[in-house]
Amino acid sequence: MDAMAHTPRQLGQVLNGWRKSRQLTQREAADMVGLLPKTVSRLERATETASIESLFKLLSALQLELVVRSRPQESPDREW
Repeated sequence: MDAMAHTPRQLGQVLNGWRKSRQLTQREAADMVGLLPKTVSRLERATETASIESLFKLLSALQLELVVRSRPQESPDREW
């Protein structure tokens, strides 16, 4: 299943949902890739304040990948 995020908040919600669907606590996900649980929490709540490196570590723990693609021209403006 794919999930789309247009804002940091949406990305945090996506990460939270995927972690829970894998039945992982924040601590378990963090331990898998050498992060602190508070870093996972920050990624899920305020993604814009976390580092790209931490984001990719969490994506790895959740067995996810980041895909970047262009938006259609008729796409409405987003929060960002």
